Amino acid sequence: MPTFELTPALMREIIMDHYSNPLHKGVPTEEGYLKTHADSENCIDDFDLYLKLDDGKISDARWDGVACTISSASTDILCDLLIGRKEDEVHVLIAEFLKMIEEKPYDASLLEEALAFKNTGRQAARIHCATMGWTAADGLIRDGGQDDR
Repeated sequence: MPTFELTPALMREIIMDHYSNPLHKGVPTEEGYLKTHADSENCIDDFDLYLKLDDGKISDARWDGVACTISSASTDILCDLLIGRKEDEVHVLIAEFLKMIEEKPYDASLLEEALAFKNTGRQAARIHCATMGWTAADGLIRDGGQDDR
């Protein structure tokens, strides 16, 4: 849980920062990434998610494509949180994020900046946008995905 107050203004700032200045956007240039595609029928979201696994840990996470503010920011924050985690930790992280979105009890201590989306469950039209990258990552790790490079 953050040691600061997560105000609506701070949540907007976190989201806008990851949308305007994504840290993990771009197609990887080296080999060894698993890739999956995510898109939406109801929004502009249409992007690829790339994960690189080394010795059971995610060593890099990237995404590239077109996405709305919520989807872009959420996926960028996801990538940030995935790097350095073991596969089993990833599934726990994703499950906690989805519980938060569904307004069920969750472990806030795991979610860091992803807490900026804690009110998304109240905005039905934004739930899919906020969770697309997360569910894509979960499926990619569970299924082994496509080795893109």
